[in-house]
Amino acid sequence: MIVRVVKMVFRAEETEAFLAYFDGRKERIRGFDGCMHLELWQSPQDPRIFFTYSHWLSEAHLEAYRRSEFFDETWRATRARFAAPAEAWTVLPRYVS
Repeated sequence: MIVRVVKMVFRAEETEAFLAYFDGRKERIRGFDGCMHLELWQSPQDPRIFFTYSHWLSEAHLEAYRRSEFFDETWRATRARFAAPAEAWTVLPRYVS
């Protein structure tokens, strides 16, 4: 399993439109082959900052999603609302006792 975290900063006037757009697409993302979990987080200090937090069965599953027409369409529409470039991390979860 891998975890994907994507930080997005939106123009203030675009945050509500982004939330509505994400709400209409989240279930389809969750249903994509290999997606095990998806959350949307918002910064309490700056309401323009959001993070997607998702679990994928493998990097191959994430890459298949990222190469899909659905992702291309979603990302194009989302990116148009940005105030700054997105930042993304793909990590392996590790637990320390």
